[in-house]
Amino acid sequence: MRIAHLLRKYNPAEWGGTETVIHQLFTGLRRRAVGSVVYCPSIPENRAVPDPLMEAGCTVRRFNAWVPVWGVTAEQKRQMVAVGGNLMSFDLIRALWREPGLSVIHTHALGRVGGIGLTLARRRKIPFVVTVHGGVYDLPDGVRQSLHAPAGGVEWGKPFGLLLRSRRVLTDADAILTCNRREAALLRQRHPDRRVIVQPHGVPAARYEPDRREEARAAFPAIAGRAVLLAVGRIDPVKNQGWLVEQLPELSQRHPNVLLVLAGACTDEAYGERLRARIEHLGLGGQVVLTGKLPPADPRLIGLLQEARVAVLPSLSETFGLVILEAWAAGTPVVSSRTSGASGLIEHEKNGWLFDLERPRGFHAAIDRLLSNEDSRRRAAAAGHATVVADYDADVIAGRMQQLYEILREEKHAVYHSA
Repeated sequence: MRIAHLLRKYNPAEWGGTETVIHQLFTGLRRRAVGSVVYCPSIPENRAVPDPLMEAGCTVRRFNAWVPVWGVTAEQKRQMVAVGGNLMSFDLIRALWREPGLSVIHTHALGRVGGIGLTLARRRKIPFVVTVHGGVYDLPDGVRQSLHAPAGGVEWGKPFGLLLRSRRVLTDADAILTCNRREAALLRQRHPDRRVIVQPHGVPAARYEPDRREEARAAFPAIAGRAVLLAVGRIDPVKNQGWLVEQLPELSQRHPNVLLVLAGACTDEAYGERLRARIEHLGLGGQVVLTGKLPPADPRLIGLLQEARVAVLPSLSETFGLVILEAWAAGTPVVSSRTSGASGLIEHEKNGWLFDLERPRGFHAAIDRLLSNEDSRRRAAAAGHATVVADYDADVIAGRMQQLYEILREEKHAVYHSA
């Protein structure tokens, strides 16, 4: 079986949760003799940065693409691509038509890229699968607005979208996958005749068992002897690291030994600059560490997760929240904003804590409890770890995906070859 996966963006230098999910899926599929051909937009070549998908045995094919918007700067276009830009590509159309031996086209993007996948799947008479990674209907208004063209920009690519049926990507899909139960309910409401499947993300739990703390301490000496609060995620407004920075002065008054570690590549330079300026303005230089990009399965990242007293997610929106599973696998309790993804994983005060961004008292109460009560911290960490092992191992998730591909292929074959 050979699957073409369509990505709206893939830059190993800007690794995030979606890339980790895809990497783990491809690794699990490969163990089941399912080949993955990854199509993604071209980027400037950087030989110094390894490509984890190629290292995992995937074929990676780059295609030329552009954002069809007039009146915006190159940086605005780059940012649109980073958070959800609706790309167009003629190269992708030609490449998908010529790709031999495909069993399924599986898009991890909507818009015109997804429309190209739908169009070519129908032409080739093979199944078309959509995975919703960042949410479609279950999005806060502010996040939804950020996915549109910037103020002053004029979208001129709509005719391409109409031609490619980009607005029918969900309506005509053979299967729609989402990791979020609320998103799934909204999808079923809008597309009642489609097969909508809740497919949670997974983590290879065994990867987090070896002790990697020494690698983390060697790479980031400032964490030694400190009560580490760890936030893992790209430096981006949606991930909301600035909110944590604003809470740190008050938190440090009660816990002077606290160190906030922000681990992730910066995908929004303007936001990153504002974040660093705010840290300096508040005099928090000795209480915050920005690690920059850490590749998937990097021992330093695993070590940080193991070393942390608490993993914190202050996100404005999380469809799932993979880092919750990673923290649990590493034996670390989690405190998260009340997003739909986190709410679907965390049982409040059992395997973690949820708080409202508008009411930071709940955040401070949870951190105070975990930093001052070791028994509470250990119980929450143990409950989280048990949840990962039982329900979210990556190998099991990949097996379910393979079964879905086989079912869809048999159904499509019956449709086109029935008497």
